[in-house]
Amino acid sequence: MPIDPEVPVERQQWIIADCAARHLLTTASFALNATVSPVLIEPLLAEGLESNPQLHLSSDSPAYVMYTSGSTGAPKGTLVPHRAVNRLLINNGYASFEAGDHIAWLGNVSFDISTLEVWAPLLHGACLVAVPHATVLQPKLLRSLLQQQRISVLHLTAGLFRQIAEELGTALTGLRLLLIGGDAVDPTLVARVLNQYPPQCLLHCYGPTESTTFATTYAVAALDAATQRLPIGRPIANTRIYLLDAHGQPVPLGVAGELY
Repeated sequence: MPIDPEVPVERQQWIIADCAARHLLTTASFALNATVSPVLIEPLLAEGLESNPQLHLSSDSPAYVMYTSGSTGAPKGTLVPHRAVNRLLINNGYASFEAGDHIAWLGNVSFDISTLEVWAPLLHGACLVAVPHATVLQPKLLRSLLQQQRISVLHLTAGLFRQIAEELGTALTGLRLLLIGGDAVDPTLVARVLNQYPPQCLLHCYGPTESTTFATTYAVAALDAATQRLPIGRPIANTRIYLLDAHGQPVPLGVAGELY
């Protein structure tokens, strides 16, 4: 269960207690006053391992717990199985990840986009480029890093895309794949990017944490001036979506419903 050291200590302690963690894997520089045994990372890295740990797990075994903000304001934990991570990244039907890719890791470790940013390169033998948080907040530095590191796959949240897309400029044209989402995306800005700094492929991605990062995607090739919102597209592989009414029954074609 990843935890952000920058969030208030009260929230950290609440989450650790809620998920009943027994150990805290941490660095010497980060001390947390919680009823959990700290295990320092540095000695483990120095010690190393000569063989893989012999773990007997199935595809349904939990891989991690990710906490959302929760619609009530209280954090809500989502238990994610191994098969959900595989579904997101292998034979997924929306994008391929290749050994030659350089994939940027911009997301906070406690934000579920990090599932894609970390495991896409590790499961395909690609290069994982961890981007310092300070660099993410400075468009000129980020643009330079994207170009120097030859980043080919990049994800930007809707808010970050809105703030820095045009400042990244020509760095976007070097991308094989640009993924955007996490909130409502401004179609006017998307149109400007496609006209001025088009990546090879731009994907609009939608999905709550409970569905493991993405549930649907839409490849945006062009937009007309009348577009008011981006489509969320179709389900990724091994995923189904349903439009249901207030009684949990499928709605007829053309009728508004709730997305499940």
